[in-house]
Amino acid sequence: MAEVKVPELAESISEGSIAQWLKQPGDRVEKGEYVLELETDKVNVEIISDYTGTLTELLAEEGDTVQVGQSIAIVDENGTAAAAAPKAEAPKTEEVKAEPVKAEQAAPAQEAPKAETKEASSTQQVIASPAARKLAREKGIDLTQVPVVDPLGRVRVQDVEAASNAPAPVAAPKQAAPAAKQAAAPVEVNDDRIEVVKMTRRRQTIAKRLVQVQSEAAMLTTFNEVDLSAVMELRSRHKDSFVKANDVKLGFMSFFTKAVIGALKKYPLLNAEIKGDHILKKNFYDIGVAVSTEEGLVVPVVRDADRKSFAEIEQNISDLAVKARNNKLGLSDLSGGTFTITNGGTFGSLLSTPILNAPQVGILGMHTIKTRPIAVGDQIENRPMMYLALSYDHRIVDGKEAVGFLVAIKDMLEDPEQLLLQG
Repeated sequence: MAEVKVPELAESISEGSIAQWLKQPGDRVEKGEYVLELETDKVNVEIISDYTGTLTELLAEEGDTVQVGQSIAIVDENGTAAAAAPKAEAPKTEEVKAEPVKAEQAAPAQEAPKAETKEASSTQQVIASPAARKLAREKGIDLTQVPVVDPLGRVRVQDVEAASNAPAPVAAPKQAAPAAKQAAAPVEVNDDRIEVVKMTRRRQTIAKRLVQVQSEAAMLTTFNEVDLSAVMELRSRHKDSFVKANDVKLGFMSFFTKAVIGALKKYPLLNAEIKGDHILKKNFYDIGVAVSTEEGLVVPVVRDADRKSFAEIEQNISDLAVKARNNKLGLSDLSGGTFTITNGGTFGSLLSTPILNAPQVGILGMHTIKTRPIAVGDQIENRPMMYLALSYDHRIVDGKEAVGFLVAIKDMLEDPEQLLLQG
């Protein structure tokens, strides 16, 4: 027998949730074949089997949180135990509902759940891993009487083992059931007009990190506006030839990325990171570009953006956006990043205060372009204007630097020939 384990994912990722099993007990698996989809804080990752054989047992259910290095399935490399293991569980009719995979292979017992006792039904309501349920059946232990240490009330294998070795396993364990009920309490709604939807792991992580940033960073936002007449005129003159030469459209993001890099070179603390009592100054420019997807906001990174041309930046951003919306981003696409640009203007936002993408200390918010009357010398002219917002960590960036940074971006965009100096 061989164990399928959660592999090393990335330096900042130590766990994930099982989104979907792609293989079930009894299925043949080949080495290198995908067996499950794992949802992490950043992306969904398909996990492969390192062995060829038959999948005989799942050690974790869909929705379970698993750690890097944890065993999650068993593969029989000889391929002889595939059919036997699931069928062996069929007589235990009270568990059919709790383990749907095995119930499918024990068709004659499909009607058994209707005759369940009240006690068996209570057992099914306990949150427990498949391995814990199996061990409890083997040892004749009632899962509702097993004390747990998991804050969500989930019964693990070690809890069942501890209960089986305890001299009086029935006396104290009544705390387990309240723990499970307490975990489920927030989703008990007595109104059929309300739909309860569990947050995805990514959405939970986004929420946790945004709150964490606001509680740990001294975040402040400064604003300015930029006249995009020169940029729009330049784009208008060169858009056709640019597409022919590079097979990609000339958008606004390359201009803003170049302007951000130029400003970061003048104000390097906005390209830094706080580590304890130290400041890590980064002499490279990996620019994150926020992309909205159905599952939430992700920030893929344009690597070494200072070394890329306008066309390369546009192509990189386009490719990353497509991958993000197709859920094809890899961990390498999302890791790192020294500064972030977010464009709420694509959704019509006129003004906003973007939240820092920790551990970065600066983020630039772009907004929708509106034609407004502006004083130009002694004349009033209608100009395409955009509000810019810079959120920054006041712990290492002072107001003077933040304002100077934003003014530098404004100056370069209003005189885009300066962007040629960025390479």
